[in-house]
Amino acid sequence: MRSTRTNLLLACVLLCSVSLLYLGMSGGGCPPKSHRYRWMELNLHSGNQNLSLTEQIPEDTPIIFIGGFPRSGTTLMRVMLDAHNAVRCGEETQVIPRLLTMRASWSKSAKERIRLDEAGVTDQVLDSAVRAFLLEVIIGHGEPAPRLCNKDPFSLKSLSYLARIFPKAKFVLMLRDGRATVHSMISRKVTISGFDLTSYRDCLTKWNSAVETMFSQCQAAGEVRCMAIRYEQLVLHQELEMRKLLNFLELQWDPSVLHHEELIGKAGGVSLSKVERSTDQVMKPVNTEALSKWVGHVPSDVINDMAEIAPMLARLGYDPHANPPDYTKAESTVYPFNTSQGAKAADTLHQS
Repeated sequence: MRSTRTNLLLACVLLCSVSLLYLGMSGGGCPPKSHRYRWMELNLHSGNQNLSLTEQIPEDTPIIFIGGFPRSGTTLMRVMLDAHNAVRCGEETQVIPRLLTMRASWSKSAKERIRLDEAGVTDQVLDSAVRAFLLEVIIGHGEPAPRLCNKDPFSLKSLSYLARIFPKAKFVLMLRDGRATVHSMISRKVTISGFDLTSYRDCLTKWNSAVETMFSQCQAAGEVRCMAIRYEQLVLHQELEMRKLLNFLELQWDPSVLHHEELIGKAGGVSLSKVERSTDQVMKPVNTEALSKWVGHVPSDVINDMAEIAPMLARLGYDPHANPPDYTKAESTVYPFNTSQGAKAADTLHQS
């Protein structure tokens, strides 16, 4: 009887031990650290998940913001930067420009401004809340890296505001011939609120307005904060343009940025979203296939009135009367405030 009890006791101990071991292996350990916690450990050498972002992360965190009109090469730019060993951009969220639009509407509406003032919600309170929200989204939606960036095309319509609440942020404005941009948008049925995809005239008019807003704010920010890059020059002179950009961002040269397609889907490489329209295109190496696809598709009446419909073409260095322009010419009007970075990059490329 004693032997039977002893064997039963040993069996129970063994069963309990196995059960505890299984539970430990299947989820009894510590919960995984969040992207934010891991980013703070990497960049700030500390991490306390009980503290707010504003208590842990300084407002001068050097975020990189990539923007421009949709179909202007913003996705290509962000995957090229994602290939850099010190940068993580990740997929666009579309949350950030929506919040920025909402924040701007609060300032423009006298009624909302009075309501907020009466409630003690000052501009300082709002800006602090917006900054914390943006940091939470940017830091939390992907793997940690020494330099984080966000790519949401229309976020740079609020470039001046972003420059104010992130005093160390840098901005990359992607520019592209509006005729090519609008044709790509219409042919791929990229819906943008307020745009009539049956009308090249309407789309070009609204392209002109949006690009003017972003380009003017980029110029106002100055060459230390904002760099404008033409899509055509990026695909024609890939290494030179990327050297200019990395000099501007104060990042070391990394040849991986010239071969982003080799890092797609790899750990620490380039992550692509299935719902972004440009995903299928950026899976390929950088190429010039899309430069002149618009030729022959824009209605003749719109071609004849192009200079009046889209005066930003000439301001950005494109010939509104050429069909197509000679994209091999890098007009200086596109880089009126990036001459120092351009000269430094050219010197570096010549020496290497």
